[in-house]
Amino acid sequence: MSMITATSWVPRGFSAPFPLKYVFDEDEYARISKLAKLQLDDAQEDLEEAQNEKKSKSKDKAASGTVDDAKDHDDIDDDLKEYDLEHYDDDDPDQEGAGDTMAMFGNTKNLVFHENDEDDPYITMKEQDDDDEEREELQILATDNLVLAGRIEDEVAHLEVYVYEDEADNLYVHHDIMLPAIPLAVEWIDLPVGKTNADKDAKGNFVAIGTMEPDIELWNLDLVDSMYPDAILGQGGEDDGTNAEKKKKKKKSKKSNENYHVDAVLSLSANRLHRNLLASSSADKTIKLWDLNTTKCAKSYSYHTDKVCSVTWHPVESTILLSGSYDRTVVAADMRAPEAKAPRWGVESDVETVRWNPHDPNYFYISTENGMIHYHDARMAPADPSESKPVWILQAHDESISSLDINPIIPGFLVTGSTDKQVKLWNVQASGPSMVVSRDLGVGKVFSTTFAPDKEVGFRLAVAGSKGAVQIWDTSTNAAVRAAFSSKVPEIKGDGKERLVGLEESDTDSDSEEGEDEDDEGEDGENNGEGWESMEE
Repeated sequence: MSMITATSWVPRGFSAPFPLKYVFDEDEYARISKLAKLQLDDAQEDLEEAQNEKKSKSKDKAASGTVDDAKDHDDIDDDLKEYDLEHYDDDDPDQEGAGDTMAMFGNTKNLVFHENDEDDPYITMKEQDDDDEEREELQILATDNLVLAGRIEDEVAHLEVYVYEDEADNLYVHHDIMLPAIPLAVEWIDLPVGKTNADKDAKGNFVAIGTMEPDIELWNLDLVDSMYPDAILGQGGEDDGTNAEKKKKKKKSKKSNENYHVDAVLSLSANRLHRNLLASSSADKTIKLWDLNTTKCAKSYSYHTDKVCSVTWHPVESTILLSGSYDRTVVAADMRAPEAKAPRWGVESDVETVRWNPHDPNYFYISTENGMIHYHDARMAPADPSESKPVWILQAHDESISSLDINPIIPGFLVTGSTDKQVKLWNVQASGPSMVVSRDLGVGKVFSTTFAPDKEVGFRLAVAGSKGAVQIWDTSTNAAVRAAFSSKVPEIKGDGKERLVGLEESDTDSDSEEGEDEDDEGEDGENNGEGWESMEE
């Protein structure tokens, strides 16, 4: 079993041209030991508890079987006596050939040792050649994008870091990162994490990963083969061992608190204006605000009554956070005023995703479990969530809309992905939404659809799902998309066929399913707006 649960793009120009190989030195050992101490203490306590429980259960059995056990032990001793294992390692001066050098290593005195490989005439492949070749293999060009994908395969979770070469139609795995549990949220961070004295304009290339575990891991994407995250947001990152017992009790109680999550992390959102702030939402019904400089929780919020599945920062008003929950409400709260009553909207079923409109931040989108999209004016907050009136509402899919994204480059370009295996592209105009194309891209149930962040690749769309395949779709090569966004699409190159780029090992698997031919994959061409309803009147 293999599936990809979340994806994220890294903009061009942020990745190091030559990522470094991980070096395990004394400083790194000290850092890992400090970060892992509480986890090791917890594991030790769990082990001791299990051992004590086992001992107490077996005490009666052990008492009743003492005589038999002793007899069996004597029998075993008799069987082993002939081998004299107690003196196995002792030197025997009387043994024949004692003191002689073994023939295999008899000429060790005649061997010549060289201080370095360059002086050894028998070593013809120089280390420098290997280093140069490895360095070249890891190189990331200025025209490359990284695509991050959270994968679970055969119960092993990891983050795959792909390099997407647009001009060459190539997608390959650059390196991967082992994760402690199923990844649920992947967010790119443009700040050097854990640097309290870093320059305010300093660039970084990190990733924050939320999983089924309550801790959030932060990894440096410019470092390959790392053994341990650069930082942990949560209980696992607290390095003060003096309160280990207190923390242990809190962890076991699963009780929400002000300092860290106690259940799965469902969503992450990095603040692009206050770059040291990261928002997270969890199945523990709370939202946490993290300071990436100190890697500590700055504030916790509890204004939802069920799992909080999606959070996103306002693109202009940098302190406003939009959140959606399984309590079937969406809140736009000012993080500076946690006690103030925040505007709240209601929907017909569990919220799946919330997104601001980056081209008009007065509006936001909501996708739901029932396959609906709600489009709201944030300035028109209802007195009660049950009285919510969206600008328009759309039945986009028959099943849950598991992913939603708004193109940051092309206004009105919207994508939805669903557990019905369909990816749908929409053209949202002042008159309302209209479907441009519906496709089955062979990824199975669609869990993630994300547009590329750079102008040069503005029409590229990463799609992933339950079959463990990632596809990069150049939507500008689709005839219906070209017609709908004719003033914005670039001049088409090549033979006019649609471009769909995936990993080589995934191509044959994804193409063998339903949706192999373009005619079978869905519908191309705009519809007449059927399925959506204006709520303005």
